[in-house]
Amino acid sequence: MNYIVLDLEWNQCPTGKSEEIRRLPFEIIEIGAVKLDKNLQYVDSFREIVQPVVYRTLHFKTQEIVALRQIDLQKARNFPEVISDFLGWCGDDPSFCTWGPSDLMELQRNLAYHQLPIPFPFPFLYYDIQKIFSIVYEDRRTRRSLEFAVDFLKIPKDVAFHSALSDAHYTSEIMQHLTRTQIEQNSSVDYFHTPDNRRSEIHLRYATYTKYISKPFVSKVQAMKDRIVVSMPCCTCGKNAVKEIRWFASGSRNYLCLAKCADHGWLKGKIRLRQREDEKYYAVKTLRFVNEEEVIKISERKKAQQSKAHHPSS
Repeated sequence: MNYIVLDLEWNQCPTGKSEEIRRLPFEIIEIGAVKLDKNLQYVDSFREIVQPVVYRTLHFKTQEIVALRQIDLQKARNFPEVISDFLGWCGDDPSFCTWGPSDLMELQRNLAYHQLPIPFPFPFLYYDIQKIFSIVYEDRRTRRSLEFAVDFLKIPKDVAFHSALSDAHYTSEIMQHLTRTQIEQNSSVDYFHTPDNRRSEIHLRYATYTKYISKPFVSKVQAMKDRIVVSMPCCTCGKNAVKEIRWFASGSRNYLCLAKCADHGWLKGKIRLRQREDEKYYAVKTLRFVNEEEVIKISERKKAQQSKAHHPSS
């Protein structure tokens, strides 16, 4: 097994969002990766520019950020050739690592656009090092820039940021300030492919919380009426906890719930409803134990929501 620390640079429609191809909002123009062994030691690196075939002119934002010129792109190989070499370089049992949740989603979108097979398992678990940095060094919720983490850990800044290989290099250096246990106990789920039916729904258990990804529903209302979606099983014993505050909206797609397990205490439930490309909805539910302070916060949030409903602003 090797860790593949991946970073991508991509281009978008240079004439604006109204003219973009919906199936390919971001076209990959550079792939960079660092291979680490199971002990987080450097093995090899991969870097190649990709010639765009959809958005051939660089968007002005891309030009500001990415250190690539138009002529570099014109001389490059096409995506199917480059990705074939990259996947071969990854080997038979790669564990993918990224800074943030976007790269693997966009990689799969590019594969699908070019009608290439997607070689990843279902569910597709990977390691979001940005999230893990927050879990280990901060508050679990804050998401920092790559450069912030590099500075925080006093990693020498010997190459410029915002090239695919240099950002993969810095991410791999941050990983070397983590332990394998810290990394592997905090995997993330990629949402490019989500469950199509009840049998394929995803149930994951972590050290401090559980996560569930549902089958699709035609509407948000239908999703929030589903008994599995709204259930509150205890993270420890699996028994259904008693809902003390039933699910209530917290934003347009988020819902909160508070329940109590007689044996193991208070549980906070959070559901985020996400929309698939076929416009159906699926639920991502996380359950975790909370203390009395968090219980009070959720109760106050519910009261504020009720007050707002009863006294809408004019």
